[in-house]
Amino acid sequence: MFDFNGTLSDDEPVLYAILAELFAERGRPLSEEEYFGRLAGLSDPEIVRLWLGEDHPDVGAVLAERAARYLATVADGSTVSPKAREAVFFAAERVPVAVVSGALRAEVESVLAAAGLAEAVGVVVTAEDVERGKPDPEGYLRALELVGGGIGAADVTVFEDTEVGVAAAKAAGMRCVGVLGTLTPERLALADELAPALDLEAVRRALGEFPAR
Repeated sequence: MFDFNGTLSDDEPVLYAILAELFAERGRPLSEEEYFGRLAGLSDPEIVRLWLGEDHPDVGAVLAERAARYLATVADGSTVSPKAREAVFFAAERVPVAVVSGALRAEVESVLAAAGLAEAVGVVVTAEDVERGKPDPEGYLRALELVGGGIGAADVTVFEDTEVGVAAAKAAGMRCVGVLGTLTPERLALADELAPALDLEAVRRALGEFPAR
């Protein structure tokens, strides 16, 4: 199972820039330090409500505009690197593959399709499918139900780039690989192992397959 933003899609800087613009327009500036320190990895609705306030009248409008600006920037699939695509295809030839994200379904599915990965990913769980976002394990447990086939949580390896994502995977009883790039290694310390990037080598290790030397 793959997290989406920052893991499968190298888009955290894009997300920050969009949110910073939207929040500044509403008188609540967001620094890069604040975003990566407090918000990265949370679901889109949680981020907006946390920063603007649970009862802010613009929550719905901000979510809609954030999605529109995001898709206008990344709808070509360019944030999914060739190495990440190779890794997903490799996994999909061997095991069921799922994406579990706090983003909106329209965003995730559009990028997966543009990157040519729609058929490789059998299950997609997004913010609309759960009541509680990461670090709650609900998204990963929901994905496990949808995958079916008698697969247990202990049989699953999750790739995550944030501490809340790692916490969600571990709370679901799954093995987790922390993908570096978004946060420091220290903040991913609960992961079972760390990987410099989401690539073929990382997935082969997760599947217990090692390249010949």
